[in-house]
Amino acid sequence: MLKLAEKYGDRPADELPPLFQRILQNTIRDHYRRQKVRTAWVTLFSGMQSKHEEEEFDPLDILEDSENPSVPAAPDSAIQQKQIIELIENALSELPARQREAFLLRYWEGLDTIETAAAMGCTEGSVKTHCSRATHALAATLKSKGVELP
Repeated sequence: MLKLAEKYGDRPADELPPLFQRILQNTIRDHYRRQKVRTAWVTLFSGMQSKHEEEEFDPLDILEDSENPSVPAAPDSAIQQKQIIELIENALSELPARQREAFLLRYWEGLDTIETAAAMGCTEGSVKTHCSRATHALAATLKSKGVELP
């Protein structure tokens, strides 16, 4: 309620219920995400602690995090990733403008179908069609260049 009052107090009264609903949903999701991460770390550290009780131990010294994007990649995988990104950028530039716009708004900017349709000034069905055609065209282009998709 405080977030609603602080940020949206100047909005008309008929806009407040959906805004409150969205704020509440996001707050609940954030709470559960944080709780999940905390539980994972507590479980991980508690399992490590029993092995190293006698000596001074910092769990971060032995923790390997290959999934962390801030950890530098191995040189060969970094070059391969850079080459794939270049291929994707080139393939994106070859798409028709509307397909490229829909694809970037949906998958790069993370907008949902309704928001993308509003931004593009078209229907949701058009957004879905443009995105589908763009993903199929990109997949075909990347496959022809030798990039295997999962």
